[in-house]
Amino acid sequence: MDILLHESSSESSSGSSSDDDLEMLLVDTFTPTRELGPALNIEDINEVDCKNWFRFEKADLFRLKNALHVPEKYVCYQGTQMSGMEGLLVMLRRLTYPNRLSDLVNLFGRAEPELSLIFNEVVDDIYTRFRFLLTDLNLPWIDPATFSRAIHAKGAPLRHCWGFVDGTARPIARPIRNQRIMFSGHKRTHCLKFQSVEAPNGLIANMYGPIEGRHHDAFMLRESGLVDQLRERMNRPNGEPYVLYGDPAYGIHSHIIAPFGGANITQDQKKFNKEMSHVRVSVEWGFGKICQYFAFLDFKKNLKVLLQPVAKLYLVASILCNCHTCLYGSVTSAFFDLQPPTLEDYLNNH
Repeated sequence: MDILLHESSSESSSGSSSDDDLEMLLVDTFTPTRELGPALNIEDINEVDCKNWFRFEKADLFRLKNALHVPEKYVCYQGTQMSGMEGLLVMLRRLTYPNRLSDLVNLFGRAEPELSLIFNEVVDDIYTRFRFLLTDLNLPWIDPATFSRAIHAKGAPLRHCWGFVDGTARPIARPIRNQRIMFSGHKRTHCLKFQSVEAPNGLIANMYGPIEGRHHDAFMLRESGLVDQLRERMNRPNGEPYVLYGDPAYGIHSHIIAPFGGANITQDQKKFNKEMSHVRVSVEWGFGKICQYFAFLDFKKNLKVLLQPVAKLYLVASILCNCHTCLYGSVTSAFFDLQPPTLEDYLNNH
């Protein structure tokens, strides 16, 4: 009897062990394992890949890091650490193309949760320290007299127009809540709206937003307080204003001019509208450059306002786009033959 019980117990133990081994084999077979590659070394990246992946040349990445005063080390709230250069590269690579975090694992040798934490940490840092570059018109590089001469020399009839104002609607994924306030009836999509002032040297001088998609450009102008800033800062020595030129939605203000409207305008007024439209198109080039170089912001299915700071990403991309213009110029700066400031002068305008 004891022998039978011993044999039965051995068979049961053997069967249980075999079942456990089978389960482990199935788990190993059907659960993919992600092997992390080596950490990214910027010296191993060739120039072509560097510009495609990060939008800046290798030497200029170091220059950008220094000009942004990126710290030597970032530490996330749960303890993840990375060098300042690695954090900068993670942010640039993420914004450059609408990729998934899993696509960056092999490149940076880090798991997806770490990459997400690093990306958000660097974006928050850049936004906190440099947001003023898109809100303050009292910056040394903003020279309305020089800007006005460049715009007039390109054929604009206005002699004291220093820039152009316009709004843009950035499409987003349809939110699961409050859908109506994000929906633009004009654009027929859910979106966030931003208001931009483009200078003839290719830089974005002012960026206000976000505003819910349902609102009109005139509402955005009123909420931004831009007219009050212009009245305070943009005046000639004799007291006459330097003006911005916008589309009909902005109307006529002391410091903002719009096209002549109505069906019965004169030939001179039509000529004025046409000549100003020829130079005003530069503001659209500015919006286009942001999405061209940082295409993550042009893929609306991944822009979920309830899950990620979409507006903050767009504003940080605007700052980075200005940095890119300082280094390489832009269509706008070439059109008006007006060079932007150096990268260091732009970022150190306190």
